Amino acid sequence: MELRKLKIISNILEQAAKIAEEQVDAKLSQLNEMDEDELEKLKEKRLEALKKAQKQKQEWLAKGHGEYREIASEKDFFGEVKESKNVVCHFYKSSTFRCKILDKHLAILAKKHVETKFFKLNAEKAPFLTERLRIKVIPTLALLIDGKSKDYVVGFTDLGNTDEFSTEMLEWRLGCADVINYSGNLMEPPTAAQKSGTKFSKVEKRSIRGRACESDSDSGED
Repeated sequence: MELRKLKIISNILEQAAKIAEEQVDAKLSQLNEMDEDELEKLKEKRLEALKKAQKQKQEWLAKGHGEYREIASEKDFFGEVKESKNVVCHFYKSSTFRCKILDKHLAILAKKHVETKFFKLNAEKAPFLTERLRIKVIPTLALLIDGKSKDYVVGFTDLGNTDEFSTEMLEWRLGCADVINYSGNLMEPPTAAQKSGTKFSKVEKRSIRGRACESDSDSGED
């Protein structure tokens, strides 16, 4: 039975490799058939796309993307959210150790995902926001798209229920909410987290419901 399974897997891999090889050959053949004018147009098109991507990156950086920082007040929160499409806001307390764990991972992801703005706000200085967003567990990440709350990461429940979760696990969780451009498999969390033996909660994408800034957080401090 095991030998049969191995043969089936081997055949599947061979077929996949053959398909990939055929696709590459077809692409190369297409390029070989192009004349100089067509190749020049293709080159110009790709160069234009690169210039556009670079311009977009510079605009993001000018708005505070690319770094993980702290904002001072609730007033700053609304200004930051208004000017960026994708936002991750960490509501923290200086006395909560787990907030420092999140800080480390968010600083890494902010540099990697320039398309998203990452910042933190002291929950004790934001009574109106924490009430409006119904934030009752610290730490909580509010994930916002187009100025509306899309999802929340409450404590470490979705990250394996452990303080030792990986940056990749948090990245996957943010990808599930579409607040970053995630290139991995959203159907399963990173394999590194699975190998560690930790448990995780299956995450489903949540759509924006009703007005902006809604949450179903549980009470208590994580």
